[in-house]
Amino acid sequence: MAAQDNVKKVNKSAASGNGVISFFKELKAETKRITWASKENVKKATATVMTFCVIYVIIVGLLDFGFKNLIGVIFK
Repeated sequence: MAAQDNVKKVNKSAASGNGVISFFKELKAETKRITWASKENVKKATATVMTFCVIYVIIVGLLDFGFKNLIGVIFK
């Protein structure tokens, strides 16, 4: 029975127009609390990710090339 009371309270507040307005006010307050990374840290992280992506692409390309040649030799 207590769970039903809580559901009714939630439905009443969500049904009113103030729910949407309060949501955006709370969203704005939470956004102000975020600790954003510095520009330098973002640049370093981006460079690291890009470097690992390039390394991964090279490794997968070499494996693909090698397996393609291996299959060609096997089925020749």
